[in-house]
Formats: sequence, structure tokens, C-alpha cells
Amino acid sequence: MLLFQAPEVNPITRKARSIPGLNPLNMYGRVWFFSWFGFFLAFWSWYAFPPLLTVTISKDLKLTNTDVLNSNIVALVATLVVRLIAGPACDLVGPRITFVGYLLIGAIPTFLAGTAYTVGQFMAVRFFVGILGGSLVPCKERSTGFFDKNIVGTSNAFVAGFGNAGGGITYFLMPAIFDSLVHNQHLTAHKAWRVAFVVPGICITIVAIAMLLLCDDTPTGKWADRHLAAQQNLASHGIQATIVDAPTGILASEKDISASSRSGSSSPTRAGDEKGFEAGEQKTTKFADHEAQLPEQSMIETARGEVVVTPSMKEMLTVFIAPQTLVCAVAYFNSFGAELAINSILGKYYLAQFPKMGQTSTGKWAAMFGLLNIVCRPAGGLVADWLYRKTGSVWAKRVWLTSLAMITGVFLVVIGVVSPKEKSTLFGLMAGMAFFLEAGNGANFAYVPHVFPQANGIVSGITGAAGNLGRFFSSSSNYLFSFMKLICL
Repeated sequence: MLLFQAPEVNPITRKARSIPGLNPLNMYGRVWFFSWFGFFLAFWSWYAFPPLLTVTISKDLKLTNTDVLNSNIVALVATLVVRLIAGPACDLVGPRITFVGYLLIGAIPTFLAGTAYTVGQFMAVRFFVGILGGSLVPCKERSTGFFDKNIVGTSNAFVAGFGNAGGGITYFLMPAIFDSLVHNQHLTAHKAWRVAFVVPGICITIVAIAMLLLCDDTPTGKWADRHLAAQQNLASHGIQATIVDAPTGILASEKDISASSRSGSSSPTRAGDEKGFEAGEQKTTKFADHEAQLPEQSMIETARGEVVVTPSMKEMLTVFIAPQTLVCAVAYFNSFGAELAINSILGKYYLAQFPKMGQTSTGKWAAMFGLLNIVCRPAGGLVADWLYRKTGSVWAKRVWLTSLAMITGVFLVVIGVVSPKEKSTLFGLMAGMAFFLEAGNGANFAYVPHVFPQANGIVSGITGAAGNLGRFFSSSSNYLFSFMKLICL
């Protein structure tokens, strides 16, 4: 089965063309696991407050409804900023270092969550915990960097879908940890919620260190050597072509590569991976039995178009204002912005609709919305990749994304107009809406790798930040709506 087997790889970038998701011993399976699991833990900690915020934390810190809303906004502002930074950081130092850095930095305020005793301190903690939300960008970049275009949409959708499920599982985990500390350890509510945040902090730290020690920067080795590795992979297939976008000092010149080939000297991309080769001969690599067959021109285009380059300020600005980038950003502004908004208030909304259910029960039902990401978001990417393989056109992904957005809009209008008072009706409508909304998130990041492959980090960062901006505007609209109601009274 493909979930266990070593994948077929692109002969130039060494990106996998299948996902060995159940084989952690394989490099690609290991990277794929840490990508989604690292983001899962980050999302869990990022959304660890809402399950306990409605009753326990609000009561302990004497928070008003406005304080709760402001704290949600503060967390989102932090994530918006760090996602914008994460994009260029991924292209500059690599997504592995960026990912590990975000997790370790975000773990610090997670450990310190229990030290908040005033509204101001609580706001500060939520702001810095919001750094963990920025891990979406390096998570996506890791996936894009290790999986080829035929499967990258599926990979991106799965890692983000599994990761986003952390926003759902937190509604199970945090109340369960809190209840255990109260009933089994006999802590007061005042102490229990503070101690509860130590658990995600420990998990994040362990996974960040494991990612640093057990995973590679790229399929070809170090991040700084990615251009040279692509150049050597071309030469190993008898193709002499210069990757014009490679930075000075990193790229070996065409003359040097040719001389190396004629002399039969070794030019390893990673220690122990490749042996020397004679001119006109295929190099022996650990990937040789698993290489996909590509025509020469496709190899050259792949090397020149898909190897991430270190961006200049001018290049970043060009990518930032490009219509293709803005389309991805606007789509995610609406879809992920809506998901974040719903995640933040769903438990409270269910409690208002069904007061007799209580904090824990409504929290479990609210968790289902986030947990549906395990199925819904991957479905968006799977269908997008299937359409791309069938049609050979990126337009198929665009049409799929647009269709999902329109259907989601219909569900949202129906829920708002009907405002169901029966549990089965409301939960059913929410599940239907969640499928199309979350599938739209997956379809969006199935399209992102096609926009500017050589600057994928920037596109991912802008798109991810736009999702948080969408959540911010939804909060602002709540303020506006409340103000309008006061005027009309």
C-alpha cells in the first residue's frame, strides 16, 4: 500500500509523488507526520482558552463579554502578524527552522498562561500564545517542499485538516484535564485551569525538539544547498542547464558541474546519498529505484520554477500585490476567517441555545465542528488534486474552490435565518456547513502551490494571514451590530 511504501520521487526536486503517511521510518512519512502533529498541538494550545473561557476563566478573572471578545481579537492579531513574517522566513531560513522556532516560542506563554491574574495580564498571555497560530505557514511549506504537484493538494489538505482538528479536540481535552485536576487531584477551579495549560506546553516542546532532531530541511538535504542539489540532479541525468534564480555562492556554475562530470568526481548532495558518476551515466542514488520518468524539458522547468529562492524586498512586494496571490488571500479571508470566528464562539452559542446542556456538553458538541477538519479539509484537497489530474488544468481547482464558497454561503444564510431551536436540526446544519467551509480551506491550499512556486512561502504567509484578518473583521462586525442595536432601541 502507498501509505507504507517508499514513494516514487521527482528526479530533480526529490519530492514524493505519494504520501507514506503510515511509515514514520521513511523520510517523507516522518516529515508528513511531524507537519500535521506539530500544527495539531499548536492549534490545540492556541484554542485552549475558549473551552474554559465561557464559565471558569471568566468567573475567576471577572471578565466581561467585551473582555472575552477582545481577548479573541488580540490572539488573532498576533497570529496575523507572525503569519506575514513566517512566509519570508520560510523562504529565507527554511520551514523546518521556522516551524520549530514558532513552536518553542509559543510554548513559553502557554506555560505562563496560569500566571494571569488581571485582565491586562490575560490579554498579554493570549497575544503571545497567538504566535502558535502562525505555525500554519511552515506546516504548509513543509508539506509543499516534500510532496510533488500531483499530490501536494492532498498532502496540504491532510496536514492542515488534521492540524485544525486541534481546535476541535481542545473542547474535549481542556475540560477533561480541568475536571481531572478538580475531581482527582482536588484542586480548586482557580488553580486547576492554570495547571491545565502546562499539559499542551509540555507536548509542544517535546514535538518541536523531535522535529529539529529527526527531520530534514528538504528532500535533498540542507536548506542552503537546495539550489546546488537541483543543479546536480540535472547533471546526474545528463542535463547541463543553469538554474538562473539560484543565489550567488550557493549555485555551482554550469562550468563547474560539467568539469565535475568529465573528471568523474563526486558531487554529493547529502553525505552517503550519491556516488560519483562518469559523463553520460546516471548517478546511483538512494532514490534511483523510485524516480518518476520525466522528459528533459520538464526536468529543467522543475529545477528553475519550483526551487524556492531567497526573496528580495522588490520580489516580495511583487508577489504580495499579484492578482493570483490576492485571489488566494481573499478566498481564505472568507473561509478560514469564518472557521476561526465560529470556533471562538460556538460553545457559547450552543450554551445560549440549549442552556440545560451545560459547559462540558455544549463544549463537546462545539468540538465536532473542529474535528470535522479531519475529513472535510482533506476532502477539499483530494477532489482538487483529482480534478487537476483529470483535466491537467489549474482552472479545475479554481472552479472547485468557487463552488465550495457559494454552497457554504447558502448554508450560513439558512442557519442565520432559521436559527433552529432543535438540537438535531442545528447540529445537522452546522455539520453540513462545516463540510463545505472546511473543504474550501483545503481546496485553497491545493491551489496555492501553483501560484508562485519559487516564492511559495510568501504566498502561503499572505494567504494564511488573510484568514486571521477575516476573523478580525467578523469580530469588528459584531461590535458594529451591537452598536446599531443600541441606536435602534
